[in-house]
Amino acid sequence: MRISDHRFMRRLALIAMAISLVMAACSSDDPADTTTPAAPTTTAAGSDTTAGGSDTAAPTTPPTTAPSGDDVKNAGLYVHAADDEPLSLDPAGVAAGEAGETVILQVYDRLVEIGPGGPDLIPGLSSEVPTAANGLISADGLTYTFPIRDGVVFHDGSSLTADVVKFNWDRVLTMDLPEGNSSVVADLVASTSVDGNNFVVTLKERNAAFLNSVVTAAVASIVSQDAVEANGGVVAGQPNDFLTGNAVGSGPYELTAWNRGETIELAVFDGYWGEAAKLNVRIQQVPDSDVRVLGLRAGDFDSIETDPTFIADLEDADGVSIFQEGWLLEPVHVGLNLDIQADALPDTDTVPADFFHDPRVRRAFNFAFSYDNFSAALQGLGGPIPHYLPQGMLGYDESLPQFETDLALAEQLFRETGWWDTGFRATVLVEEGGIFETAGLVLKDSIEGLNPAFQIDVLAVVEVQFDDAHGTTPFEYPMWIKNADPFADPAALFAAYVHPDGEWGSVHKFANGYQDADRIAQLIDEAAVSIDTAERVANYQEVARILYEDPVWIIPGNERALMAHRSWVQNFQMNPLWPRPSLKFALFRIEIVLQILQLL
Repeated sequence: MRISDHRFMRRLALIAMAISLVMAACSSDDPADTTTPAAPTTTAAGSDTTAGGSDTAAPTTPPTTAPSGDDVKNAGLYVHAADDEPLSLDPAGVAAGEAGETVILQVYDRLVEIGPGGPDLIPGLSSEVPTAANGLISADGLTYTFPIRDGVVFHDGSSLTADVVKFNWDRVLTMDLPEGNSSVVADLVASTSVDGNNFVVTLKERNAAFLNSVVTAAVASIVSQDAVEANGGVVAGQPNDFLTGNAVGSGPYELTAWNRGETIELAVFDGYWGEAAKLNVRIQQVPDSDVRVLGLRAGDFDSIETDPTFIADLEDADGVSIFQEGWLLEPVHVGLNLDIQADALPDTDTVPADFFHDPRVRRAFNFAFSYDNFSAALQGLGGPIPHYLPQGMLGYDESLPQFETDLALAEQLFRETGWWDTGFRATVLVEEGGIFETAGLVLKDSIEGLNPAFQIDVLAVVEVQFDDAHGTTPFEYPMWIKNADPFADPAALFAAYVHPDGEWGSVHKFANGYQDADRIAQLIDEAAVSIDTAERVANYQEVARILYEDPVWIIPGNERALMAHRSWVQNFQMNPLWPRPSLKFALFRIEIVLQILQLL
């Protein structure tokens, strides 16, 4: 049958487009970039047979790869459903783990980056990753030199230089915002300087985690100096209102709109120095997990914030895949308050101020907890960890001791301390819904099932109420449940969650309970500055063994790295070392070539 000229020309155009897209997918815009991301493990949940639907409106800038297909509702647009909204988009003002980091990761660059395939560092705005071998780390381990990449422009057209990088690092130190994460820089950096087109940082003391935990952090993202100076400049102790709600970086995406409470729109930045992103992005605010699940099943969302408690609702969904590779570095933990203020507790609580000072009480709670029930609640997508080294972190060893449920030993310890006959009532504060409330209910069932004289009240509140209470000193409850910040190195994790003088050690007064606080502090401090990896591992593992005998947390378990997404998403990557949701949207592609060929 003869094909009309019109149809013939249409086929030629589509074939040309398919070929160009294949070529684009196989090549990099940055000839120096030879990094090959590791292939993820993605389990298909079903075949997508959904009929075509109406497109969702895209950001102002039209996508460059916009052919629509019958299976893709959001042609040329990637829609991610988030569970909460940023408080700030300014790298100098965003808190670790806060939703603003999601946007900062996409629109800003850092000097070095954590690659998609694992913990290895790759060049970012620095053309090389400093090492002792390449001479960019001094022999004494105090000075780091970063050769600044040529040809990088910001979204406002201004150029990157070593002076701009110095301006950024000095800006963070000058602003020193309490709501931000400037302390990770201020605590370590003695000085910054420029040597030609090199940016140079000198530390106060050696720090083994400097590159992994500081240079890659959101606070170290590089902002356009012109944008800062044109919009309020740098004022000590004051946030920059413009950058709180706007973003001017050099990353693969630029911010085009932030519709508060609704969407954040990101457009592909055509002037990006590296490999260009393929899809525009919409981050949609969907706090209700049921709505996120239904939207993903319908194809309205391309990925959603996911936790194991609702993964069963997605496993058999047509056109949905479940990414599950590796582990998060955010173990769920129950905080045991060693600084209880009895007069500040809920009226119903009966525990005294020194309730958790005795390590036998803390161990009894750990042995009473039903880890099997918590793992079951995670739908098999989680597991216990040694105390306190999660899977995938330097020093992790499956042979390290970890708590298991032992009701007889829990009873023995409660009897030794006198609480078995006396009984107690205590409140645990949690965010409502999801795994934190689940962990609270498992804790309640575990303790109350052990002895009817014990009572645990699970106080579930909305996130903003939890955050307010969580940040109050002294903390007004005996216990709380959250997950750890996703630190890339144990130095930061142990400093915050284990060190007697660290972030939580100071708040909850770990020194009130530790049997040898000085030894724990010494081991952590030595490991933080050592450049001998074997020595660091030995120190952290010794601390883990000490904490098994002298715990200050209950660690219910850790989650698998988990994300549900539409099956059309190609090259899907999730790295727990990136800020949540641990996605870099620029890596993703749409399965468009096959769709185009089906139209021929």
